Amino acid sequence: MTAAAKYQLYTFEEFCALIPEGQKADLIDGVAYLASPVNIEHFSINQWLSRLIADFLEESMIPGEVFGYRIAFRLGLTEGPEPDLGYVQGNRLHLVGKTYVDGPPDLAIEIVSPDSIERDYKKKHRQYEEAGVGEYWIIDPMKAKMTCFALLHKGKFKQVRARGGKIHSQIIPGFWVRPVWFWQTPLPKKNEVLAELLKGKKHGQ
Repeated sequence: MTAAAKYQLYTFEEFCALIPEGQKADLIDGVAYLASPVNIEHFSINQWLSRLIADFLEESMIPGEVFGYRIAFRLGLTEGPEPDLGYVQGNRLHLVGKTYVDGPPDLAIEIVSPDSIERDYKKKHRQYEEAGVGEYWIIDPMKAKMTCFALLHKGKFKQVRARGGKIHSQIIPGFWVRPVWFWQTPLPKKNEVLAELLKGKKHGQ
């Protein structure tokens, strides 16, 4: 009979004190999961999408802020994920502290790596749903697949399907992405994509 794995359980405060600066990690049900060093593809998608969202918010004059990975969101006593990207709407920016955000992101985005498959698809899906995250995107470069969920009024995630090859955000008005962008090498020119987004927003698309 195989003995069950034993984990050290941590509170959010203990987790913050434990994890060294620069180390990406997640606290899920009191268990700390340390991430492996990020690969180049993961890093490139993260940086590209982070800049695209930030520029779109600025150009569209939409209040809020997008946070890159290594920023923890305190979801409870023993819950503290660090999404690859987390967007906080303008009316909730008062929750942003010096070292963490005291509440869930409105939009959470995870970019799947070999060591994060179960966390991203299962553990964080449940964690974000229970915390009331409005929208959850999973970008999986290994499968060239993007899976998106929006929170229903009953507090449950419902998968959002692409329309015309686009995934439209339920949280950021007028923002959408084409999943095929993420599988291109090199990634599309950000300025051209931003211009397409802003043109579509102007015409109500």
